[in-house]
Amino acid sequence: MRILVVCGAGASSTFVAQRLRRAASDAGLDWDAAAGMESSVSGADHDLILVGPHLADRLEAIRGAVPIPVAVLPEDVFADRDGTRTLALARSVIADAWNTPKGTS
Repeated sequence: MRILVVCGAGASSTFVAQRLRRAASDAGLDWDAAAGMESSVSGADHDLILVGPHLADRLEAIRGAVPIPVAVLPEDVFADRDGTRTLALARSVIADAWNTPKGTS
């Protein structure tokens, strides 16, 4: 699983991506999480995009640019020091995407 964590300048998303990678590894998952900016979304080779809460108003534009699941991170994402809540969110979004028939989302 390849996850792109997107924020305004790519700085805060770096912390979230690092914590998410660590939590996934601790859970025995071979997942990668990278940080980026909105401009890195198109052409990205990822399975999921997590968007910083401050970019929630850009959600539909980002979803329109990629054929993969996109979700907004919660407002308190930066308080998730060990990444476990972010990992749970990612797992939930992926599970929902796999259970939604194509063309109905």
